[in-house]
Amino acid sequence: MHLKEIYLKLFYLKVYDVRGREISTLVNSPLNAGSHTFMFDASGLTSGVYFYTLQTNNFSKTKKMMVTK
Repeated sequence: MHLKEIYLKLFYLKVYDVRGREISTLVNSPLNAGSHTFMFDASGLTSGVYFYTLQTNNFSKTKKMMVTK
């Protein structure tokens, strides 16, 4: 996952299963301006649909991802 931020913001990135249960918190801290890349180790997950949510103090976006093994 790749993100480009212009301003310092409190930021979190979380992964959820299809039932809405939180699987992982990848980031939960302020980020400086710039470009950021996040790695997610899905080796412990079964194949299926998952969602990740990016949220800052004034923005939220949820996207779907597929895990296949």
